Amino acid sequence: MNEYIKLKTRQQEEVNALPLGFAFSDKQFTEMMNKWGLTVNDTDKIYKLGRTGGFYRKSDSELIRSTFDRHEKEFAEAVASDPDGTGFIKDMFRYELDNHEYSYTGCAEDAIEALGYTLEDIQNDSKLKNGLMLAIEEIGG
Repeated sequence: MNEYIKLKTRQQEEVNALPLGFAFSDKQFTEMMNKWGLTVNDTDKIYKLGRTGGFYRKSDSELIRSTFDRHEKEFAEAVASDPDGTGFIKDMFRYELDNHEYSYTGCAEDAIEALGYTLEDIQNDSKLKNGLMLAIEEIGG
């Protein structure tokens, strides 16, 4: 199985298990806060999760931060452990190219950005460049 998909799937399961709440309306916000034993006025006890509509209790912030930090480290280690771009790196580009409809658009930029890279990053790293080219070849581009 694609090693990138394995990592991504495991990490998503861990994120899904985190004590996060999502609210896109006043009703959902009230329900979320009540579920946590808080009132809608207890906003000093929660943090917003970027611009996602997500929230978490301040008391859970260390768990959430450490989980996301560990995920970033695991991803970086998986990329670093691929000596020539033919393994994990190719797998990650293949998955994200498919996910961003490369075979239809012929544009790899969205997939590259989704992985947190720039075109310059790819050009300056032979492993990344090789993995991307191999993934594009597999797709038939």
